[in-house]
Amino acid sequence: MGQLKYGTDHDFLKVKTRKLTPFRVIIFFLLIIIAVFQIFPLIWLVDFSLAKDGDLFGPRILIWPDKPQFENYKIAMIDGKIPHYLLNSIIVNVISVSLTVLFSVTMAYAFTRMQWKFKNICFTLILLGMMIPIHATLLPNFTSFRFLGISNSYLGLIIPYIAFTLPLGTFIMTGFIKSIPRSIEESILIDGGGIFHIIFYVIFPLTKPAVITVIIMTFFTTWNDFIMAATYLTSDKFRTLPFAVYNFAGQYASRYAVQFAVMTLVALPSLILYIILNEHITKGITVGAIKG
Repeated sequence: MGQLKYGTDHDFLKVKTRKLTPFRVIIFFLLIIIAVFQIFPLIWLVDFSLAKDGDLFGPRILIWPDKPQFENYKIAMIDGKIPHYLLNSIIVNVISVSLTVLFSVTMAYAFTRMQWKFKNICFTLILLGMMIPIHATLLPNFTSFRFLGISNSYLGLIIPYIAFTLPLGTFIMTGFIKSIPRSIEESILIDGGGIFHIIFYVIFPLTKPAVITVIIMTFFTTWNDFIMAATYLTSDKFRTLPFAVYNFAGQYASRYAVQFAVMTLVALPSLILYIILNEHITKGITVGAIKG
């Protein structure tokens, strides 16, 4: 057998230097420019949320005030009913995300592991849900929910949220579950386990990247939604966080700094979640597509 040859530090540096081609430098430079353009609106929003209302019409694009106006955030929290709307959003989103993940995993398992009649037809019908626009279902859903007495309630939002996020969640989970060896499930069955043991002790842990991806995508879809919430909810008791921006647009039409503070508070939860779990989005979709 030949001996393994280990490269020196000099060889390693040569390899790294060779990889730094002009094309890579150009791509890296372009990505930096795109990132700056993507982040700048957020910086601009936070900057002027701490300024006075008249500073928006000044000559400078960005301004750091000598005395930051944290009073804007106090007005936004109290008059914008941020805590109340935030609680409603948390309730609706936690239930919607949890049920979407649960249904996506169980349905994907049924489509990939179980043999039953019309399986392919049902799977195709589920995936067709990704092609249905939200606006086409607003009036029929509103009529149905009002007839059932759930139009002005948490349930009136949770049901359509699950319906619109479930097809994509099922598609992502199906690709992951197909990659799991059947021998693992067979060993669980030999040890006396059942279908629930397989799903909760095998499928969920092994499909963690896909589960996190479904959680993030479902959260962003439901958290930022305003159209369905404005259509199905008529009482301020059940309205979600996007209504804080909508209400302030009328109450504080000339208080731009306060409006920016409201928009900052509304965007903050989803921004924090995206920063924490950013890598799982690309990883989950990419690996799921390759394995599927």
